[in-house]
Amino acid sequence: MRQMSAADFKARCLAVMDQVRATGEPVTVTKRGVPVVRVVPAPAAAADALGFMAGKFRITGDIVSPATPLSDWSIFRDAPPPRPMRRRGPRRTQAK
Repeated sequence: MRQMSAADFKARCLAVMDQVRATGEPVTVTKRGVPVVRVVPAPAAAADALGFMAGKFRITGDIVSPATPLSDWSIFRDAPPPRPMRRRGPRRTQAK
């Protein structure tokens, strides 16, 4: 493990961080010979939860429409037709 003074670290901070990342060797930063901080490489990032199954499946067919026709569903067979939606204007706010 390498040691360097705080003044040296301050002067070469970015280069030291690049070296630690490349080699994996930690660096201890000291003040007046007393260890203050240790610079170690960060652990590898975990795989992203979104998209980890990308390319594992193949979609064959229609995935939007229901598997059976709507006429087979009892709730739609005897139900009255849907009412048209009412259009609402902008809400009015009361001044205080």
